[in-house]
Amino acid sequence: MLSSLLKERLLFVGLAAAIIAYATEHSLLEMGRLPVLVAAFALVAAIILVSTRIAHHAEILASKVGDPYGTMILTLAAVLVEVVVLAIMMQGETSPTLVRDTIYAAVMLDINGILGLAALLGGIRHGEQPYNDDSARTYGVMILTAMGISMVVPEFVPRESWHVYSAFTIGAMIALYALFLRMQVGAHSYFFSYAYPRAERKGSLPSEATGESEPATVSIVVIIVGVVLIGALAEVMSVLLGAGLKGSGAPPALMAVVVAAISAAPEILTAMRAALANRMQSVVNIAMGASLSTVILTVPVMEAIALYTGQPFIMAMSPAQTVMVAITLIVAAINLNDGETNAIEGMTHFILFATFIMLTLIGL
Repeated sequence: MLSSLLKERLLFVGLAAAIIAYATEHSLLEMGRLPVLVAAFALVAAIILVSTRIAHHAEILASKVGDPYGTMILTLAAVLVEVVVLAIMMQGETSPTLVRDTIYAAVMLDINGILGLAALLGGIRHGEQPYNDDSARTYGVMILTAMGISMVVPEFVPRESWHVYSAFTIGAMIALYALFLRMQVGAHSYFFSYAYPRAERKGSLPSEATGESEPATVSIVVIIVGVVLIGALAEVMSVLLGAGLKGSGAPPALMAVVVAAISAAPEILTAMRAALANRMQSVVNIAMGASLSTVILTVPVMEAIALYTGQPFIMAMSPAQTVMVAITLIVAAINLNDGETNAIEGMTHFILFATFIMLTLIGL
């Protein structure tokens, strides 16, 4: 029992951070910008620590059920963290573009950051790394469709019709994800795993790592407790970060990048381990699956909140964001079309990620 509790010490660190934050929130707000920002980013670190435990237990559940269910659990856990943080932050005085910017940042971080770095490092170590090209194509076309419907078309929707289109968007995302799940766990599940119904297509591919012996019930409980704890931490963090950045001249999208980084942090470690172990299918599933899940699950939840409150968000991407998403998906379609990644393909995505960071810093 004691050893099990010690394994979850990061949860206790998060709990202690939450208690201290709630006890000192008002006094911190009176100390000036620097202490407020230090406290805010300390809470961001605490949220990331807690989210790593959520990701760890999601990995345990994932290893028990195997792909494609496994990576679905991993990506859903990350999106759950993102939705919780976003929903809490939107309760305060935040930018009307926070949801849009967070989804955009998450896609850039997942496809260009995680996939790019993983393919680069894995390619340097192993050369060409195999994966199921059916999965990449399926993810890519669904990401393009989901982002086009929810983040490009709204630019042309009249303001007085926003609630009608929001309701349509919710239905469209649910329909897309329902069919996607049916394919992912049904007859076409081999699209997203190393198991091929026709062995001659790819030959022998690396096997996945085996799971741990911890009971599934413990993992489920830890995930639930962790999400609740993240919600508590995010409530104070959003207040402190908003107060610290107000009038500081920081890029408007910085808060969105922070939210995206929180949800992606555990996935980065998981993807790097998979790439270095020559398990590129897991990397593709994590990076592309996380991007798809972010769009297709975050959009309907946040649109439902907008309909409930009567306050619409700005979902249409800016011209720079639209161009970056288009380039990213075109490059991904070309790179992920032959069933093998290499270091050059990884570098192209990583350079796109660096471009995203640069554009963010100059306010685009």
